[in-house]
Amino acid sequence: MSVRVLIVIPTLNESRHIGALLDALLVEAQALDARIVVADGGSTDETLSTVGRLALGTSRIAIAHNRRRIQSAAVNLAVERFGDDADYLVRVDAHGAYPPDYCRALVAEAEHRRVASIVVPMVTVGRAQFQRAVAAAQNSPIGTGGSAHRIGGACGPVDHGHHALMRVDAFREVGGYDETFRANEDAELDHRLRMAGHTIWLTDRTRMTYFPRDNAWGLFRQYFGYGGGRARNIFKHHARPRLRQVAPLAILPVVLLATLSIWHWGFLVPLALWGVGCIALGMRAARKFYPDDAVPAVFSPLVGIAAMVMHLGWSAGFWLHVAQRPFRREPS
Repeated sequence: MSVRVLIVIPTLNESRHIGALLDALLVEAQALDARIVVADGGSTDETLSTVGRLALGTSRIAIAHNRRRIQSAAVNLAVERFGDDADYLVRVDAHGAYPPDYCRALVAEAEHRRVASIVVPMVTVGRAQFQRAVAAAQNSPIGTGGSAHRIGGACGPVDHGHHALMRVDAFREVGGYDETFRANEDAELDHRLRMAGHTIWLTDRTRMTYFPRDNAWGLFRQYFGYGGGRARNIFKHHARPRLRQVAPLAILPVVLLATLSIWHWGFLVPLALWGVGCIALGMRAARKFYPDDAVPAVFSPLVGIAAMVMHLGWSAGFWLHVAQRPFRREPS
């Protein structure tokens, strides 16, 4: 008996990408006999009109209106409405890029491994100069702490990875995504999957390409959300953070400590060491990912600066959640 596949695309103002993405996914949907659900969070651009136009020519595309707007709610909504007809859920990000056989490779891996979840490596690619610097940082341990799905080269069971495919029955068994999480909801779900005895498998059969934030403020806000989400995860599940998650916690205190330098220059030393270390490791990452003479002299330090923005955002988001926790009523 053939498997049944549900492909879910959460969207919010993705008119630049959604048309080409759906064209590619329709080829996969035809091969897999799959349904594509675009779960839209209230787009105000041409996203819905583009999806609607493409949906007129096929019964494989459906639209779900995600009133909560966030991605976790989008996937939950799609599974609630269309999951009864599916064995596997494939989650696709509208702003990513994928190989032409991405969904088919995921299903083949899931059928071979017989696991609850398949996660994929992420290759980060930038176009403009700052975005290329962010990409180099995110593809190296300086920006990701050595996360297996970020630096590549691994295949096997992992604690967490970029969500690609899940068995619908396992997704429903653990209650789907926790919609109180606006960030880090994937890691939180992975924790519950593992606690329920399921395996999360990092595949080497396929991968996705991710385009990072192209400005410092957007990057800071993104990692601020990640840090707060990680703090929520730790408190919710009474988990012990890994070393790569503990290290950035020192960054906000280091920055605040530097404000005392008006009394003594020594308070600047930790900040200086962090900055010099990031710049040095960033230059090494730049040479690795943009080798030879393709890297201008002014570009290499920018990789370290991008990493510093990521570190500070993550640390600030984490500590703000900790500080607010006594005054916040967490949803049960």
